[in-house]
Amino acid sequence: MKRASFGAVLYVTAAASLFAAVDAARADEESLDERCAALKALSSPAFTVETAERVPASQIAARADGTTVEVPEHCLFRAVIDARPSGIEDLSYGIGFELRLPAEWNGRFLFQGGGGLNGVLNPAVGAIAGFPSALTRGFAVVSSDGGHRGRGITDARFGVDQQARLDFAYQAVERTTRKAKSLIERYYGRKPEYSYFMGCSTGGREAMLAAQRLPLEFDGVVAGNPTFNLTRIVVNQAWNMQVLSRIAPRDAEGRPDLSRAFTDAQLEAVATAVVERCDALDGLRDGIVYDYKACDFHPKSLICGTPGAPAGDRCLTEAQAEALADVFGGARNSRGESLYGTYPYDTGIATPAWRSMHLGSNGRPPADAILGRDTLRYYVLTPPDPEFDQLAFDFDRDLDRTTATAAINDAVGTFHTTFAARGGKMIVYHGLSDQGMSTSALTDWYERLTPRNDSGPHAWARLFLIPGMTHCGGGKATDEFDMLSAIQTWVEDGRAPDRIVASGKAFPGQTRPLCPYPQVARFEGGDPADERSFVCR
Repeated sequence: MKRASFGAVLYVTAAASLFAAVDAARADEESLDERCAALKALSSPAFTVETAERVPASQIAARADGTTVEVPEHCLFRAVIDARPSGIEDLSYGIGFELRLPAEWNGRFLFQGGGGLNGVLNPAVGAIAGFPSALTRGFAVVSSDGGHRGRGITDARFGVDQQARLDFAYQAVERTTRKAKSLIERYYGRKPEYSYFMGCSTGGREAMLAAQRLPLEFDGVVAGNPTFNLTRIVVNQAWNMQVLSRIAPRDAEGRPDLSRAFTDAQLEAVATAVVERCDALDGLRDGIVYDYKACDFHPKSLICGTPGAPAGDRCLTEAQAEALADVFGGARNSRGESLYGTYPYDTGIATPAWRSMHLGSNGRPPADAILGRDTLRYYVLTPPDPEFDQLAFDFDRDLDRTTATAAINDAVGTFHTTFAARGGKMIVYHGLSDQGMSTSALTDWYERLTPRNDSGPHAWARLFLIPGMTHCGGGKATDEFDMLSAIQTWVEDGRAPDRIVASGKAFPGQTRPLCPYPQVARFEGGDPADERSFVCR
């Protein structure tokens, strides 16, 4: 018998290894398919499994605006807890959630918060602007519809139902968290090593609720531009409508046309004046106002005829200046007591986001008049009052009608001893040009957080304020930053975020530090485009 050549043996061996690897890969794939499909068997009358299927590495839509993200191979699982009809067209009740379980799991779990009034089920990918998604990083990620499915994130009709209110307020977060963790343990054969919650707007409120009401469930939470005191935000929206309606020109039927209360030129003049007066307070004129507390701008300086006021159609009438001061000062009762909080003057007033929130345009009413009105009527008032006139809200008498919803919904708790004692960490961030959320309401809450020492709650909770950033992103700001890495490093490595590097499309080629409140970034000299030229002080 002829002995096989060394090359032939090598070829046969390599081929065998290759076939073995292919067989192993096929077995792994089949195993993933089988493990994922097996989750379908969990359906019961109180738990409806809608989807359990393997998704290959691909690009998928991450948001309704068409934004896509690359995702790894994973198991996609969707289900509804306690599904039930509502009796209202295009509206159903039950806690819907989506859980994505990556084939290469890093042992971590992320709850992705919702937005608006929820009512939709967003892809559970943990997308972060400009950075890899949590799913791509190996996290198992869950999202929830908040306990109802409606026409979109502005559909407030669910508020007529007691359980749907409770679900949106907090129970959907609690029940989804526990069900997702149970499924993760079943699927992988072990519990998550670390659990995180990250969200913005309503997702930010939910993140704060997770730390306040589920202190044993999460190791780290990130709350961005949180609607944490939603009932007072909605009261403040009624305030804005009443203030601006007083100065708005009337249409042919005598109704106030808010879109004409201020021209774009006037709003741009306000933003320009703020920058001229306050930009250099941090040591550098760069279009970003960091030291907002030292900024003493007032719109009365732009009243037509005032020395230094802009000429022509860019100056303000006295009534316009007073109205702006009232909007930025926030809702008050007849005794002058603040019912919500104040807003810093910033560049965001000249953005489309500010106009869309407060004024509207091209015949479209502002969000204050649509989302604010319906949220007030259906959800914030108890009992619901679908015909309530937002312009008739009485800031003395009607506040009591919001307290029942505030008790279940608002994430205003400041007592976090259990969460902090077991090593929990919290990052809260907020855009100083947020068109809807008050800065002072959030800083006042932060300054009451416990546990704390002489320097505040910095050992376990930090607040970052982003100049120029509108609600959850946008504006003339460095609005791209990786808060997931920041909270993960703090929780798992013990390195607190003393500064977070940010960039943004509004300032191409530049980076800036985000500083923990009450510090602000100050220019120390050097390259003004480099965040290392700034100190947090």
